[in-house]
Amino acid sequence: MSLPAWLRPWWPLFKRLHRAATFVLGCLFRVLSRLLGSRGVPVRATERSSDTAAREPGAVVLHPGRAEQSLPRPATTGVPAGHWLFAAVHTTTEPTAVVPAVDLPATFVLEVAGGRLSGDYAATTTPGKVLDHETSTYFGVEDWREHPIFLRPTLGPTEHVPGTVLSLTTRGTSVNYYHFLYDAIGRLAVLEDALPHALAQADAVVVPHRTRYQKQLLELAGVTARLIEPERGRTVSADRLLVPSNPNWALQAPPATVRWLREHLPPTPGADGPRRLYVTRGDTPRTRRYVQEAELWPELERRGFVRIDPGSHTVQEQIDLFHGAEVVVSPHGAGLSNLTFSRPGVRVLEMFASTYVHLGLWSICQAVDADYRYLVGDGPSGGPGRNSGVLDDVSVPPRTVLDLVDDMLRGLHQ
Repeated sequence: MSLPAWLRPWWPLFKRLHRAATFVLGCLFRVLSRLLGSRGVPVRATERSSDTAAREPGAVVLHPGRAEQSLPRPATTGVPAGHWLFAAVHTTTEPTAVVPAVDLPATFVLEVAGGRLSGDYAATTTPGKVLDHETSTYFGVEDWREHPIFLRPTLGPTEHVPGTVLSLTTRGTSVNYYHFLYDAIGRLAVLEDALPHALAQADAVVVPHRTRYQKQLLELAGVTARLIEPERGRTVSADRLLVPSNPNWALQAPPATVRWLREHLPPTPGADGPRRLYVTRGDTPRTRRYVQEAELWPELERRGFVRIDPGSHTVQEQIDLFHGAEVVVSPHGAGLSNLTFSRPGVRVLEMFASTYVHLGLWSICQAVDADYRYLVGDGPSGGPGRNSGVLDDVSVPPRTVLDLVDDMLRGLHQ
């Protein structure tokens, strides 16, 4: 949801009020839940899935995957130099510095006999009415008592699915290409590590599949079981529920996830496309578009760029386009998730509004060894607690963009 500009300064307050309302309603609904039986919301929660398994050993099993790992993050160059959000993940801004800045959590698959998945975010609950918070994370929620599952007095209508049900759903996977690629499809890598044959054994998969790109990605990834659409206010129960952990919950593009996606979603053999891509977001205001695109584009075209709209292409075409690219220029957007399939050394310029800088796509570039640069546009400077202009358009003089582009093009064959 997008707030008018005059309301944006109040967003932190609105968010706190929403979380407070969830907390208060949850206290009431958890009391009522004891009277409502299986329809009621969870009455307690665990922070870690290992605690969930320990609490209900007869119903819950934790299947380990990869061990926890420390991930180095090379420092990044861009304009303005040393932007606060990029600097926050480094101890130095020297381009050659490498510091272990990120700890990736251990992966696992949670198996729950008689488990349930609720809402379009697929919160996991056990037969003992425990919310497994580690596999049920939600945007901006750290305390399980503020989870949106507690905004309703019950779990809603329940569909029981016999046999083994696999969950690939979490927050954001219903509406966003990036989250679907990394937080839904990417979790198949966790499943393969922990339970190698589980995908073939699944009788059904709970995963969003209404859009064209969702259906295409599921097909390319080899998901052939019955698909169940997660829905707000509804619950799916299963004889045997499998929930892979989400190693990308902090938007870190874990190398193991990136490798799996590159191996299982390969480019078309022999595909040949443009080497220089400009990714457009169109001209509709408040969509993170680049405002001066009409002025910039003729200059980029003279430099051999081809303008693409990823959403107008099939998923396979997007994979092929980004795999073949040597240079990619784009305002920030989910279409850049396809950099996952680019070759090492691809040169990337990502443009941001001054009020919203996001590191998710930079993390992908780190994983594929891209030559990445950022450009933060004109306007009021963001900062901790003020990085909330999610849909703000990017405005920066075309000459500034072209200077960076020309620097990126040096040394490339014409």
